[in-house]
Amino acid sequence: MSAYRTLDTLDANGRTVLLRVDLNVPMKDGKVTDATRIDRAVPTILALVKKGAKVVVLSHFGRPKGERVSDMSLAPIAQPLSDALGGLPVAFAEDCIGAPAEKAVAAMKGGDVLILENLRFHKGEEKNDAAFIKALAKLGDIYVNDAFATAHRAHASTEGLAHHLPAYAGLLMQAELEALGNALESPERPVVAVVGGAKVSTKLELLGNLLPKVDYLIIGGGMANTFLYAQGYEVGKSLAERDLADTAREIIAKAEQEGCTICLQTDCVVAGEFAAGAPSEIVPVSAVPGDKMILDAGPESVKAFAGVLRDSETLVWNGPLGAFEIPPFDAATVALAKTAAELTDQGALLSVAGGGDTVAALVHAGVAERFSYVSTAGGAFLEWLEGKTLPGVAALMTDK
Repeated sequence: MSAYRTLDTLDANGRTVLLRVDLNVPMKDGKVTDATRIDRAVPTILALVKKGAKVVVLSHFGRPKGERVSDMSLAPIAQPLSDALGGLPVAFAEDCIGAPAEKAVAAMKGGDVLILENLRFHKGEEKNDAAFIKALAKLGDIYVNDAFATAHRAHASTEGLAHHLPAYAGLLMQAELEALGNALESPERPVVAVVGGAKVSTKLELLGNLLPKVDYLIIGGGMANTFLYAQGYEVGKSLAERDLADTAREIIAKAEQEGCTICLQTDCVVAGEFAAGAPSEIVPVSAVPGDKMILDAGPESVKAFAGVLRDSETLVWNGPLGAFEIPPFDAATVALAKTAAELTDQGALLSVAGGGDTVAALVHAGVAERFSYVSTAGGAFLEWLEGKTLPGVAALMTDK
């Protein structure tokens, strides 16, 4: 990967740093219900405070579409951020540009922290508008991007600012780029990818990019049903994109050319309906009843998949193996996640996972903390897996 500047080389004493983070957290009744993203912003803020910087925090919140929407204000985030920073005071400015922002920044001293109002209250943010970028850039001396989760967007605060101020990667951005680089750009081999999810159609680019890069590809979730159907198995009432059977066969043929082994389940858990407490049974994939649906991989398959993980050095995981939201259809995902965590604990596996459902599944399995790296950046993580250039990352590169 090309080089980017990190905080190690930054002299920030007394200088104003515009720090782009992702504070787009879930809220209910004005209270934060999951502070993960706030917690992940803390190390970079504290590192900058320690360097004597005036830290001006930039973020979006929700989709106000360029309008001022009161329940999408970042004002309620100031206190939870202060708490996460160990009680360090966090000021708030009622706009992110213009007089309110300029006045609040002018009042800062080294080591102070300020949050500016939601960037997306201005249409110029998502349009990457030159005048809006200039109004933001005017507020600071240095730009630090610590929001990998928004790096796939070419917005004013994620891409535009990097061309107007000296640009650096924050600690979270740096950790994410290092983890992803180790997983697919210069990995220890063999590499195994676990790709799950409902539909093959949403993961075609991802599969196309992974095939030449991985040694094993474990396919799970509803996607696996499409591949089983393509191989001539009856899948009953299962979710399957039967019209993509030819595409699935092409993927299997391409994998063979690339020397990548595709691993599909050989047994499965079936039920008449996807509902809590629905009676279920384990059957071979060759014996799925016509009135039942496949909702999880079976225990024999999990044993085989676990063997593949044990033979591998690097794991990239995106998507669950079954309908993990309702027990017992979470069994395969939980079991394989625990195997991955054990191998990671032993230092035998580098495990990198990401994507919304994946994070939820690993938290559900109680192993999210035990993976080498879990990315909370849904869209950006997926686009990176698809081999796309992320504008927010490209803008940080020193050879741009």
